[in-house]
Amino acid sequence: MSITFGDEAVAAEAAAAVRKLAEEGVPEALSRGDASLWGGEAESEARVRLGWLDLATTSRELLPEISKLVERARAENLEHVVLAGMGGSSLAPEVICATSDVALTVLDTTDPGQVRRALADRLDRTILVVSSKSGSTVETDSHRRIYEQAFRDAGIDPADRIVVVTDPGSPLEQTAIESGYTVILADPNVGGRYSALTAFGLVPSALAGADIGRLLDQAAEVRPQLAGGEGNPGLELGAALGAAALAGRDKLVLEDSLSAINGLPDWIEQLVAESTGKQGKGILPVVGADPNEADDELVAGIDTEAGVQVDGPLGAQFLIWEYATAVAGRMLGINPFDQPNVAESKENTARILGDGGGAPPTGAPALVDGPVEVYGDLPADVKDLPGVFTALLEQIPDRGYLAILAFLDREAAFDVPVPQEASFEEITDIWAAHDPATLQGLLAFRTDHPVTFGWGPRYLHSTGQYHKGGPQNGVFLEITGAVEEDLQVPGRPYTLGRLQLAQALGDLDALRGRGRPVVRLHLTDRKAGVRHLLDAAREV
Repeated sequence: MSITFGDEAVAAEAAAAVRKLAEEGVPEALSRGDASLWGGEAESEARVRLGWLDLATTSRELLPEISKLVERARAENLEHVVLAGMGGSSLAPEVICATSDVALTVLDTTDPGQVRRALADRLDRTILVVSSKSGSTVETDSHRRIYEQAFRDAGIDPADRIVVVTDPGSPLEQTAIESGYTVILADPNVGGRYSALTAFGLVPSALAGADIGRLLDQAAEVRPQLAGGEGNPGLELGAALGAAALAGRDKLVLEDSLSAINGLPDWIEQLVAESTGKQGKGILPVVGADPNEADDELVAGIDTEAGVQVDGPLGAQFLIWEYATAVAGRMLGINPFDQPNVAESKENTARILGDGGGAPPTGAPALVDGPVEVYGDLPADVKDLPGVFTALLEQIPDRGYLAILAFLDREAAFDVPVPQEASFEEITDIWAAHDPATLQGLLAFRTDHPVTFGWGPRYLHSTGQYHKGGPQNGVFLEITGAVEEDLQVPGRPYTLGRLQLAQALGDLDALRGRGRPVVRLHLTDRKAGVRHLLDAAREV
């Protein structure tokens, strides 16, 4: 495992920070799990959040239990592995499985279309992993209830198909025991975003076919390097992140175009943003965008030429980035293990859902442009979508950013029919023409500021903390869409579509409460609406 620097200024700053941290005894203290490193206010929480340091060893105790579960699933021909989880509970397995080239269906959404598609795929051969530390995550609870009903309707005992991963003593553990589900308990001394090498990352990945023992081996190989100051890749990376942020380069542009590891920037994004974005401080990861060479950016690459290059296998990458994030948190003077602002959107969502059984109130649109309704405060001269985009880009402050937040089906574009004879490039172009995420690149081309893209509600468990707790210099574009076929959540007085819209409006209220520019675009026809958005962005 190694850290190299392609920028001499970044290298000098990092080296100076490493020396200072080493003089303070930080690497030795962190290696032994000293909870006092982040100050008195953080100490009580840090004391029960440092178990990730030794997971390369402690998680090996889970391997026999997981191996038996995998053998049972193979014997019963349960080849379709579905994971219901949010944040770190879903992002780490997604990276592990994508890198291992094994199939895993991840449900980190409340979009009815996406959930319906998963339900329709080999239900008779499906095994569902329900992952939640607290056991009360509304998205995961909804997925569990929907699958329980679907299994029963198909004449399948849910107890034969549902595996629960949770913390000891959580409400979900009790529910699982009462229902007869297989339960695998995770280490309670590890926070969700640091849980890649706990049961949360290992169970679904092993069921999908990934070699989880190898992941632990990779982490174990790098662990001894984290005990001291010299040759410590976690310290070097953390020093670079922290020093850059303190110098004003607090936008972390993540690149992995040449890497054999697939999707790691998405996992890094939730780890860094949720860990550091608080008290008006933070590091904003930017995924899926080219660097602007702006003076507030630090470029980090995975096996590629960049300002900071991080080379090594996936298991080691998990541990190094976790260590580096903890170090950067100390340098910024924040607690990297809490998420004080995440509850705001959750509370707003619960309030909106509790206001009645009908659709959440949205008010009248400020303007309508074809299949797109626009909600929010707009300048008087804005009359169409290109004008909306232009106004938002102009409102980005110095050292600020634009965040696009899409509460839609993140796989819908891949369901668009393509000609059988189409080349890979042609297929990619067709998908891009129907993918809301394409909007990020179109708008990024028209500004020198970073443009991020997040799928709702998944971003609420990652960058959502940064949006509310970090520097208040964001401008927000939220996208929602009409639901054609909804899905009732059994035992709850709402559908997935209503929950999805309530989550969008709940986060909208939290963002507006901070006085930041926020506009919501509602697609009255999703397919036509996405095409209309992309066409309008090209006119800006």
